[in-house]
Amino acid sequence: MVRTVSGDTRFPAAAPGHEPGGSRDGTDPGSGTRGGARGAVGFPPYDTGPDGAGPYEYGPSGTGPEGAEPSDAGLIEASLTTPERFAGVFDRHADEIHAYAGRRLGPEHADDVTAETFLVAFRKRHRYDTSRPDARPWLYGIAGNLISGHRRSEVRRLRALARAPRDADERGFHDEDRGAERASAAALRPALAAALARLSAAERDLLLLVAWADLSYEEAAEALRIPIGTVRSRLHRVRAKLRRHLDLPEENGS
Repeated sequence: MVRTVSGDTRFPAAAPGHEPGGSRDGTDPGSGTRGGARGAVGFPPYDTGPDGAGPYEYGPSGTGPEGAEPSDAGLIEASLTTPERFAGVFDRHADEIHAYAGRRLGPEHADDVTAETFLVAFRKRHRYDTSRPDARPWLYGIAGNLISGHRRSEVRRLRALARAPRDADERGFHDEDRGAERASAAALRPALAAALARLSAAERDLLLLVAWADLSYEEAAEALRIPIGTVRSRLHRVRAKLRRHLDLPEENGS
């Protein structure tokens, strides 16, 4: 069975006897954060081996079992002729995209953004640069474009967080080596949320790709399709702006 999307793009529907939304650790299909998104996309499970006993891995080319797990690029390339192979990309990265969308927009939008991210990725997979083995930057770029359609919701959410009790928990800005905007969140969460709301959309996108999605500067540049020099200079300005909003001292050498 297939699911038709936008009139011309087809997704394989879930195989009979399998429930979509199962997690990689074997938890109940409905308990994972990506369950709703996976069900919406309608991906099948991984292929089973010749004996039907269970999933098996494909080699780097994505064309056959070689005892090695394929790269994202290998799965995407294989999906051009065997569309269900794209399910491997979904299962590998959907939890992460879902968590990122949820933190930026709230749980009410996370399933929709995640599902649409992978629908768009599937439709555009023939354009993917297979010299890049890791598809995370590409997927985050797609997710960011979709999140941009919810800018008002994101700013409203940040302003609501700014009014939250000061001891409310905020995860993700804990690594003191990643800059003031991460290290100071536990103590300054409401002020930090207010500061994030004051950033431009482009500034917030870049900062959160580095701080929340944990992308490198090179990966953030790939996701946003901007030069790495722009990433460095923009982050420098954003961090200085955040320190001013949060009344923090300037970093040495910044």
